[in-house]
Amino acid sequence: MTDLTKTPEVPVAPKDRRGVGDAIRGWWDGLSRPAQWAVGVPIIALLALMPLFPPPLLDTPGVSFGGVMAQFAMYALIAIGLNVVVGQAGLLDLGYVGFYAVGAYTVGLLTSPNSPWNQTDGGWLSSGWAWVACLPIAVALTALAGLILGSPTLRLRGDYLAIVTLGFGEIVRLMADNLGDLTNGSLGLSKIAYPEVGESEAHPGGYFSPGNLGDKSSWNPFDRASSGTWWFWLGMVLVIVVLLIIGNLERSRVGRSWVAIREDEDAAEIMGVPTFKFKLWAFVIGASVGGLSGAMYAGQVTYVNPKQFDIILSMLFLCAVVLGGSGNKLGVIVGAFLIAYLPMRLQSVQLVSNESTGYLLLGLDIALLIGLWLLWRLRGDQLAVWVRRVVIALAIFAVIAGLLLFGSVLLFRKGGAQNLGDLKYLYFGIALVVMMILRPQGLFPVRQKLLAYGRQVYQAVVRKPAAESIGVGQ
Repeated sequence: MTDLTKTPEVPVAPKDRRGVGDAIRGWWDGLSRPAQWAVGVPIIALLALMPLFPPPLLDTPGVSFGGVMAQFAMYALIAIGLNVVVGQAGLLDLGYVGFYAVGAYTVGLLTSPNSPWNQTDGGWLSSGWAWVACLPIAVALTALAGLILGSPTLRLRGDYLAIVTLGFGEIVRLMADNLGDLTNGSLGLSKIAYPEVGESEAHPGGYFSPGNLGDKSSWNPFDRASSGTWWFWLGMVLVIVVLLIIGNLERSRVGRSWVAIREDEDAAEIMGVPTFKFKLWAFVIGASVGGLSGAMYAGQVTYVNPKQFDIILSMLFLCAVVLGGSGNKLGVIVGAFLIAYLPMRLQSVQLVSNESTGYLLLGLDIALLIGLWLLWRLRGDQLAVWVRRVVIALAIFAVIAGLLLFGSVLLFRKGGAQNLGDLKYLYFGIALVVMMILRPQGLFPVRQKLLAYGRQVYQAVVRKPAAESIGVGQ
């Protein structure tokens, strides 16, 4: 018999666990395409003005902020290209620096006086537009290199593919080092061409010349901008163009095939997706974007040698993709900013300014370790999961910081103390370990959504139904 006095249970709606990032993403997805451009263009304009008027907290003392932002633009291009291979198609590429080197050496071999293939000294290239003409050549040759490498190797998977691509990156570097008659060996190629735009008495070599330091007293943005700022502006244009192209590819059949291959290659092949063809597409597109960035790098520094393209640099590129969020185009750009900016920002920050400060920091670090150990020993079983992860991450950080402080105090020399910029590989490694513990999907994880007719479906789903009349008016 039913108990009529019992109060019926009212279902409680689940709490909204969306974070700030999800709220911003939802607001952005709800905007129409013209509204998105109306919001995005002012943001792009503010980014373009940052090198001219660097914020005090972001400025890099001792290093040109415009040059740092130019490096960020190049790393952003690399991260976008590598994201196509790793994030979209799910192919682990550890030798991406090889494509970067191919693009740089293509421009160097065609425009450097040290190269037997130099075409600017009586050849078919004029010095004024040589770099611009070499840019599509570098992209095409790098895409061809990706096609040649990918055709026999993309039938491999997982670790096997990673080892093969790792070998490709080392082969390109060793060839550049050993082919002395062609690449000038370890001496490298100097005086590489760059865009000669805006030549005048104030700028003898043009805006993109390495000698253009900019006039900080001028309010004219063209005169105030240094060569690094001009390269950053050019890099922003190239990044926007590449993002539009790759974004359209993601919403097409190609992008849907990449996602299917990344999630389960066997299932995608059973469902009729030509997996090898689309993996090769991803490899060639990613390689061409890497070559584009390499050509931009060669024009900015006007010098290339094999040491600039070691395998550690390839690991940094992959670190940018993993930190930002593999598969998220805007996320990997944030990762590229961290990779390019943080070492330069910390270049002037010493780990220990004097011995007494070093001993004080070492004591605080030991106290932190003891406190974390006591917390884990006494209350470890009662802590929430995320608190336990934070404790583990802090313990790892404290151990590494203690070892660094101990070595710096013992080996301290006035005026020669180690700065934090030299430890970039260490703290990027620590960041990867912490991310693996706390947020393995990256800072800005990719969110799967409908790739075909995504905007129309989203707007149809979120549209609120019309209010229904109740009571007598029904």
